Amino acid sequence: QVQLVESGGGSVQAGGSLRLSCAASGRTFSRSTMGWFRQAPGKERVFVAAITWSATMAYADSVTGRFTISREYARNTVSLQMNNLKPEDTAVYYCASRGSDNVARDPRGYDDWGQGTQVTVSS
Repeated sequence: QVQLVESGGGSVQAGGSLRLSCAASGRTFSRSTMGWFRQAPGKERVFVAAITWSATMAYADSVTGRFTISREYARNTVSLQMNNLKPEDTAVYYCASRGSDNVARDPRGYDDWGQGTQVTVSS
């Protein structure tokens, strides 16, 4: 099992930026795909971005061009740089891990989850 701890959430005004980080520890970080998901109140958890072990990246259409996912292999971390934030980006953001080197957009495809970090964007 992989333990995941997110950090970097907060409150910003529309147009601002935040950087989320996720530190992984435990059984293995290698050959894993790391993903970011978000869940707004009363809504389902949805895909935001993912990066495979081989550094293939994928994004939801709603964040393409504004968010960038990256990973630091030596530090076992994955980050999500979020620019030009909009009020509709407000949600709890979750880091997730899956033990396969391919992207999955369905949260059911991920094995381990962090506790989540709140992002609030005001207009």
